[in-house]
Amino acid sequence: MSRAEADNLLNAGRWLRRLPLLLLPCLLVACAPGVQKPASSGQDDSIYFTENRSIDAAVRREFAQAVELMKVEQYTQAITILERVAKQTPNNSAPYINLAIAYSRLDKNEQAEASFQQALAINPNHPVALNEMALFYRGQGRFQEARQLYEKVVARYPEYMPARMNFGILCDLYLNDTPCAIREYEAYSEAHPEDETVKLWVATLRRKLEG
Repeated sequence: MSRAEADNLLNAGRWLRRLPLLLLPCLLVACAPGVQKPASSGQDDSIYFTENRSIDAAVRREFAQAVELMKVEQYTQAITILERVAKQTPNNSAPYINLAIAYSRLDKNEQAEASFQQALAINPNHPVALNEMALFYRGQGRFQEARQLYEKVVARYPEYMPARMNFGILCDLYLNDTPCAIREYEAYSEAHPEDETVKLWVATLRRKLEG
């Protein structure tokens, strides 16, 4: 599989896999990083970030309902619920991250960016929000802004592999920064030695440098 093909697959399925598994617990228990990767890592993401909040049971049910709506691409309805949840839990970033994802799926980029900014206003170093906003910027062709966000994530959370992989893809396919791509892919590969595809990418890029 080429790096571009893998990137397309990641983008196609990343948010659906992540919503029920990570952003819902983010609201209910602790806000742990999201996952975007070609294979499961078995990594305990909860070590990276926590938002311990007391959340009303009714609010939790509403958030879960919004997640289910997003899974079936009912973004407008999900947004209505998430906006209500966000007002009820103003110090929790999870609803804003989901709002940003939902708005971006509807190509409402201004609202998506505002939601990301709100999430980061609550938690400026939140790895999920930074990683997702970087992906959002990349989709808009704002590659240097995306790079700045990835650099912030990997500096603070060097073992947060979703950002390492995504940073590598940005450097590889969009910035033509081969040394950066090798560094990030190798970091990911060290954490996921079973992933032969990423090892192949690294070997290909090393040949490119040597050639």
